[in-house]
Amino acid sequence: MLVDSHCHLDFPDFEDELDQVVVRAAEAGIGVMLTICTRVTRFEPVLAVAEHFDNVYCSVGIHPHNVADEPEITVEHLIRLASHPKVVAFGETGLDYYYDHSPREAQQACFRTHIAAARETGLPVIIHTRDADGDMTEILEDEHGKGAFPGVLHCFSSTQALAERAVALGLYVSFAGIVTFKNADPVRDTARAVPVDRILVETDAPYLAPAPNRGKRNEPAFTAHTAARVAEIRGMRPDALAQTTTDNFFRLFSKASYPQGGP
Repeated sequence: MLVDSHCHLDFPDFEDELDQVVVRAAEAGIGVMLTICTRVTRFEPVLAVAEHFDNVYCSVGIHPHNVADEPEITVEHLIRLASHPKVVAFGETGLDYYYDHSPREAQQACFRTHIAAARETGLPVIIHTRDADGDMTEILEDEHGKGAFPGVLHCFSSTQALAERAVALGLYVSFAGIVTFKNADPVRDTARAVPVDRILVETDAPYLAPAPNRGKRNEPAFTAHTAARVAEIRGMRPDALAQTTTDNFFRLFSKASYPQGGP
C-alpha cells in the first residue's frame, strides 16, 4: 500500500469525476489520501471530501499564497476546526517568496500560528516552502526552541541543507513528481540523503504530474510513479519503499488510521 500524503481533491479539477479518481487511486495501490486545505474559508468543502470517503483524511489551514485574502486565524480557531475526527494536520502553511502573493511578514505570522497549534495538539504542520530557505530555517529553529512540534516539508524542492536541518528538528520530508523531472538532480540527491524513516511521497495533485504523465492533470494514482522513482534512487525494492513510507505517514499523522485489515 502507498499513501498520497498531499493532494487537493476539493479543487475544481476533480469535481466531475471525484469518485472515479478515488477508484483509480485504489487500483494503483493508493490506500489512503490526505486532501489539503489552502483556505480556512474553504474548509467545509475540504472536510466534506474527507467525510465522503473512508480512506481520505484532511487538514485545515491557510496556504501562504492566500494569507492576504483570508481572515486572520488564531491558534484556538485552528484547534477547534481540527477537533473533527477526519482532520489530522494543520496547513498547508509556510513561506513562498517566489510569487509573493501575500506580504512576507503576514506569511511568517500565519506560519507561526499554525506551528503553535501543532505544538499544542501534537498534530503535524504541513509546510510549503519556496525560495525562502533562510527565513524558513530561522522560523523552524526559533519555534522549535519554544517546544518541539511534528511536521513535514511537503513537495520538497529546496536545498539539501534545509532538508537536513528540518530532519534534525524532527520533521519529515515529502517528495512529489518533481523527483521524476529531468532537471531535478538536486531533489534526487536529497531524496537519496534523507533518512528513510523520514520520507513521505505525495502527488500535490492536480499539480506536478510525475513522468510518464508529465503535462497531464495529476491525480493520487500517480503516487505510484513517484514512489517507484524514489525507490530506484535509494536502491530499494518498490514494495519496501511503499511499506516504509506508509509506516512513516501513520507515525507522523497519528490521528489517521490504517485501512481496515491494516496493522
